[in-house]
Amino acid sequence: MSFEDRVIDPASEEMLQIAEEKGHESCFSRYEDMTPQCGFGAAGVCCTICLQGPCRVNPSDNGKGNQEAICGARDYTIVARNLVRTIAGGAANHSGHARHVAEVLREVASGKAEDYEIKDEAKLKNMATALGIEIEGRETNEIVKEVAEEAISNFIGYHGEEVSWLKTAIPESRYNLLNDCDVIPQGINDVIADSMHRTAMGVDSDPLNLIFGGLETALSDFTGCAMGTDLSDILFGTPELVESEANLGVLEEDAVNLVVHGHDPLLSEKVVEAAKRLEDEAKAAGAEKGIKISGICCTGNELLMRQGVSLAANYTSQELAIMTGAVDAMVVDVQCLMPSLQEISRCYHTEIITTMEISKITGAKHIQFNDATAGADADTIVKTAIEAFKKRNAEVNIPDYKSKLMAGFSVEQIVAVLEKVNADDPLSVVTDALASGDIRGIALFAGCNNVKTKQDQNHLKIAKELVKNDVLCVATGCAANSLGKHGLMIPEAVEEYAGEGLKKFIGQLSDAAGVELPLVWHMGSCVDNSRAVKLATALADYTGLDLGELPVVATAPEAMHEKAVSIGSWAVTLGLPTHVGVVPPVTGSTLVTDVATNIAEDVFGGHFIVETDPEAAAEKLIDKIDQRNWMLEMKAKAKEKVEG
Repeated sequence: MSFEDRVIDPASEEMLQIAEEKGHESCFSRYEDMTPQCGFGAAGVCCTICLQGPCRVNPSDNGKGNQEAICGARDYTIVARNLVRTIAGGAANHSGHARHVAEVLREVASGKAEDYEIKDEAKLKNMATALGIEIEGRETNEIVKEVAEEAISNFIGYHGEEVSWLKTAIPESRYNLLNDCDVIPQGINDVIADSMHRTAMGVDSDPLNLIFGGLETALSDFTGCAMGTDLSDILFGTPELVESEANLGVLEEDAVNLVVHGHDPLLSEKVVEAAKRLEDEAKAAGAEKGIKISGICCTGNELLMRQGVSLAANYTSQELAIMTGAVDAMVVDVQCLMPSLQEISRCYHTEIITTMEISKITGAKHIQFNDATAGADADTIVKTAIEAFKKRNAEVNIPDYKSKLMAGFSVEQIVAVLEKVNADDPLSVVTDALASGDIRGIALFAGCNNVKTKQDQNHLKIAKELVKNDVLCVATGCAANSLGKHGLMIPEAVEEYAGEGLKKFIGQLSDAAGVELPLVWHMGSCVDNSRAVKLATALADYTGLDLGELPVVATAPEAMHEKAVSIGSWAVTLGLPTHVGVVPPVTGSTLVTDVATNIAEDVFGGHFIVETDPEAAAEKLIDKIDQRNWMLEMKAKAKEKVEG
């Protein structure tokens, strides 16, 4: 196969060449073997929810093909049901992450999780206040317990109560709109269960009713994201600016390389601590440089944001990390883990270590992680990596490619930087830049890698085009990893790629803060997409605007996971025009496609922009930003005329 057609990252290209020489499979080769993929499935018109099927319909065949499933379901019902189930899957992922952190917080308050402590009491108190919890004259553990229990109560809608966390994260105007549309979730778990029920055979077949149910489910996903971010900050500390590196070149031949992979920071934070404790033991085993922790996917992003841990790879490169022969152990928790990791590790000395009861890989070593014994469990994992290091049995091939990057752009850190320019009115620094045109708008990069696209290319091309046109770009998840390893998260990239207005804005902040800031701002893991919404919410509250009026857009250039579909759905519902660079499985129904790409804009202000060409996608995002700026300008002129 031609590797240049599949990746733009030279480290990945080098490792794919090695994979071919050694006869190793990868997600790239398996994708080639899988093509052509099923057209019915790609269009979303294949139904497998009952045992009479699978059924597939073909409404585009001028009435010649099957127009109805065995039960009579037509294209719009099948596509809508499949979409809602995908959203529910994404919501289950993010909310499960959040609930785990909430339960650990409750255990911290009761003294049952002694290996954890509260790192950010200020954020704890801010969240308590936002939730209506009294803080004056109370002990920290009392507040922790009540915040944790409030979080857990959001999972079950007692007596029809709406989730409280959602209200803390979005403007009142947007909350009222969502309430008017009857899509405010009443219990995260309840909504996910209802989604599975309503999409079952013989239940909901009305496409609009299904879609609105899907939007409610998507908002439960956003609630879980916001909760997961807030509680992780309380427990591990709110991120501040940090420098690190990204790409496979961060692995070190003379160190015990322990790679953390997945999405749950509860274990990985303890692994970092254990590595520090066991550094001498690693050196005694022959690792001159001790222990090197690096990350893949969002566990890596969590550790990067708070600990400065380097990023080894994003989603599609995870197998390639093992093929370097340098990874002694890869410890995984949940989400985005390829089952192939264990199969590849058989060719090397690498230990694949699973840690969660709901996430096991056949043949991998399982070390069960428990909140009450987190420190000891982490020690066992690190010692396993040290023992594996002693058994290295293959040539080490670490690609000599890595890039420096800066991360740690929590909303709190961004506001702290803005305060260096204007201590009394920090958000005015952004709104003034928007008003003057120095910043044209703000774009959130989110999502994964997808083998249907050339690895990292869409992320990179869209970002370069946006920053050239003075759009401030923030990023999360594997999208952030892509932009980081290609050098867009360093100060030098500002001069190389930014338009004059964006250069001026970032330069102003850098001068005031006394630190050179990067071109693209890394905001964290995929649950941390909520940080971008909270930044937009702060701007909306400050200006008196709604999220659906701000020149803020989102893009998932290489969307892959159910989580990406769920994130995109709540981004649209919150009012953000949202680009998707991989065609989602909804094209089999013109009704569902029209709702997602057109009608949604009339109701929520946000809508999907499906565009596989990155240059065209960037142009459409800029057009949407300009349209919103024009509408705001017209609104201001009309107000001035009336008041004048």
